[in-house]
Amino acid sequence: MTLEVSTPALLFPAISLLFLSFTNRFLHLASLIRQLYGAWTEKRDETLMRQISNLRRRLTLIRWMQFFGAVSLFLCVVSMLAVIGGTQWLAVSCFGVALALMGISLACLMVEVWISGGALRILLKRLEEERDQ
Repeated sequence: MTLEVSTPALLFPAISLLFLSFTNRFLHLASLIRQLYGAWTEKRDETLMRQISNLRRRLTLIRWMQFFGAVSLFLCVVSMLAVIGGTQWLAVSCFGVALALMGISLACLMVEVWISGGALRILLKRLEEERDQ
């Protein structure tokens, strides 16, 4: 397989948009955790602690998403440099690993999106419990 410089460069726009999305998710969750922590210190409500725990798992996933995305981007750069340097085996290898890491990053995103519904399920369960009392 022969790789051209433009092939790894195709991932740059996608990675940039994903990083923007990941960073926005991270900042939103950090703000939400601060709010919930403030509410928890006042009320000591177990529901708030479950929500904070859910958000902690999501933050961990977002950090991994960012890490795998960053390594993927780095390997795309290495792949492009290898193409320019005439080292096709290195270019193809780095690009293949970059694609795999981007896939892992996207898999983490899918899990995080799934877990994000957990916080809402916690609130809905609490609402139903209060309604039934």
